[in-house]
Amino acid sequence: MLATTEMPPPSNGVAAAHSNGSTNTSQPDAVNGLKKAFTVNGATNGTHQPDRSSTYFGHNREEVTRILIQALSGMGYQAAAEMVSKDSGYKLESPTVAAFRTTVLTGDWAEAEKLLSGAALSEATAGTGNGLVLAAGADRDLMRFWLRQQKYLELLEKKDATRALVVLRGELTPLYQDTAKLHFLSSLLMCPSTQDLMAKAHWDGAQGESRRELLSDLSRCISPSVMLPENRLAVLLQHVKQSQIDNCVYHTEAASPSLYSDHMCDRRHFPCEVALDLDNVDGEVWQVQFSHNGAFLAACGGGDSVVIWETKTFHMVQELPGHDKGVGNISWSPDDTMIVTCSQDRYARLWDAKTGLMLKRLRRFDEPVSGCVWASGNDSFVIGTLSANGITTFYVDSDEVIEWKKTHRVQDLCGSPDGKWLVAADDQKTLHIYNAATRQLEYNMELKALPTSVSISRDSKHLLVNKRDGEAILIDLQTRTPMQKYLGHTGGDYLIRSTFGGANESFVACGSEDGNILIWHKNIGAAVERLHGHVPRCNAVAWNPADPCMLASCGDDQRVKIWTNKARCHELRLSYAQAHSSNITHHG
Repeated sequence: MLATTEMPPPSNGVAAAHSNGSTNTSQPDAVNGLKKAFTVNGATNGTHQPDRSSTYFGHNREEVTRILIQALSGMGYQAAAEMVSKDSGYKLESPTVAAFRTTVLTGDWAEAEKLLSGAALSEATAGTGNGLVLAAGADRDLMRFWLRQQKYLELLEKKDATRALVVLRGELTPLYQDTAKLHFLSSLLMCPSTQDLMAKAHWDGAQGESRRELLSDLSRCISPSVMLPENRLAVLLQHVKQSQIDNCVYHTEAASPSLYSDHMCDRRHFPCEVALDLDNVDGEVWQVQFSHNGAFLAACGGGDSVVIWETKTFHMVQELPGHDKGVGNISWSPDDTMIVTCSQDRYARLWDAKTGLMLKRLRRFDEPVSGCVWASGNDSFVIGTLSANGITTFYVDSDEVIEWKKTHRVQDLCGSPDGKWLVAADDQKTLHIYNAATRQLEYNMELKALPTSVSISRDSKHLLVNKRDGEAILIDLQTRTPMQKYLGHTGGDYLIRSTFGGANESFVACGSEDGNILIWHKNIGAAVERLHGHVPRCNAVAWNPADPCMLASCGDDQRVKIWTNKARCHELRLSYAQAHSSNITHHG
């Protein structure tokens, strides 16, 4: 054992090292105002040297250190990253790996392929620092295909069709990766514009994120021992947070969970109490829908009007009249300035949501209008009807019409927020999933029972389908696989709607023919609440996208109910009463 005067220097080899790489010689070393000899978990810094064993609390020390170096560099603390690398003796990646990264990001495709050709396929060479090491099972030809595909798309973006054709025939085709893929890439030569190319290929160009996405795909084929996956620490931390959210039965906190402590929400904050019972709607209420910013709520049904409330006091701000036979569906524009009403009288109407003025009444269809999906650009929308060719695109500021020329009816319609997907449920137990930009069918999905409603999650990954047999299912749109089932509500001959909701869209909620509202945890699939809502039937539920503690329900009892937690009920009722009193006084 060394004497105190013979103790080795601090592990970082420098005095008063700071995270930004600077030193301070005039002030004592301090962290949060404490001197350097401070206690951390029972150990005194400066008198007890850190354990330099191969593990850190059971984790591989080298892995932890390299991930920290990557994170520090990614956050802009380059000097700190270099200091950690120097002090630990671990490098983030070899010069060869760094060169490969640079060639991909700068579009030096010839050099990238040269480095890939020299990559070692054996895991045994990993960690030697001698170059690129592919992960076990990695396909070098597939990686070449990805590189050449990016090169081909960038040439098309530059409108250099001649060189692009050379790449397609001389570089991509000989790899024989996927005949269907080659046919698709060949079809891109006919794209009339760069915008059409990007839309059809789901690709954002050389100046977008496509090269980084390519590098991310390539990195998954390279051994992580030599090339860490992108933003590894951030991904791990997100996994931790998502795991805590997934296991939080009553998740109501919109803010991201803190890393400082374990996360769990209290049931007392969950929206289980009826705060308001609104009766402004004439007739049965079939649908309720919050605006995207959560500031307004619209309801429609068997009456001839659509009613809109603001959601601070639930004072009625607009009534959109003139719908014969009732309104089956409504759709807010992305900026919440307009609303489309889908009527049983075979008309769709476009309204100014603020003034209540009808901007346009579309042509009369052969059958009732069943749904509407807005384009992300706010300038057009797609109408679905129960007609035999039930999908049509209309424009806000022109009379242009695009017939999709599909031969099925549309029971319900939804679109993904990223503009990629459009899903139509027909009246024959089939879901039709389209590319929203090209209007081409991606695939069909057959169901065992008739679907009554469809909706897509805010992250555009998941499709929620409610069915007439009293079952709701969650489907991964990309892999086309069912992920979860939700049971406990009753279906029947009427259209019952389900929806995503809550903080981080952690829940699925649905009406029921028995009048109840069922709320399930989305990932677990367990029913967390059964609320007695309406008599005899609860037709739809909507969750406020801006308020995890507020949802609305509607039913055949001509009521719209606003739900929140017990603590907020009194506040909301008081605001409603004051606004109602003020309105009566004003009109008096």
